[in-house]
Amino acid sequence: MTVPAALGRFGIWRSASLVTAELGAGIERLGYRTLWLGSSPDGDLAQAEALLDATTTLILATSIVNMWKDQAEQVARSFARVERRHPGRFLLGVGAGHREATQQYAQPYATLARYVEVLRAGGVPRDRLVLAALGPRMLRLAGDRAAGAIPYLVPAEHTARARALLGPGPLLAPEQMVVLDTDPARARALARTRVQRPYLGLVNYTSNLRRLGWSAADVSGAGSDALIDALVAHGSPAEVAGQLGRHLDAGADHICVQLITAAGADPLPGYRALAPALGLS
Repeated sequence: MTVPAALGRFGIWRSASLVTAELGAGIERLGYRTLWLGSSPDGDLAQAEALLDATTTLILATSIVNMWKDQAEQVARSFARVERRHPGRFLLGVGAGHREATQQYAQPYATLARYVEVLRAGGVPRDRLVLAALGPRMLRLAGDRAAGAIPYLVPAEHTARARALLGPGPLLAPEQMVVLDTDPARARALARTRVQRPYLGLVNYTSNLRRLGWSAADVSGAGSDALIDALVAHGSPAEVAGQLGRHLDAGADHICVQLITAAGADPLPGYRALAPALGLS
């Protein structure tokens, strides 16, 4: 089975620190095929391995292992360990992170290209490696040296441009935030708790949005309503599913769905509500 087919059309994206074995098992029972561990999970991949131990068919993926935080040689050894224990059920996502959070941040393209070389030399197959990519150079690297790209915080317009650049072969799996609330004002208020900080303060994201035509006013402060609506699908499960479909129509193979809830809320009821609307059983 190819990587896009194995992942399914919809997976769950959640910060690694908020993911438990119980949650992973619940996601699997709802019919989602893939769980993305976000926010720089550790390169020893111990959490991914434990989640694979707790499930039977779920694919685990990282979004992303940060190249400044974990040495490529260590990550390659960790990948080999996980692959031996759970063959075919792990996808390694790596990326450059953000200059605002990394003191040694410099030459991210060249550094990531070298990082990929070391991973590949260490035994990570091309078809099990994906890259965080927003701009044209990183997207080309993802298509040329890895299985594809996992863009984060992007509207469907970016997906269309990324697919045109990548061509038909490589995986394209954008992340999309969602809020299950049919009141637009309330949904936008909750969405802003996730989007404004930190993301509208990170130049990688704001520069990408400016390339797509969003104005300085749109990406400043709490973000314009139009920008929030483009970055965070909201409404009923059926309405959210329709908005997620825009990425598929634009050329995405798979969508990493990040459900935004009130702090501390259990996300499983939201995943359960979404599943039928996404055609899952």
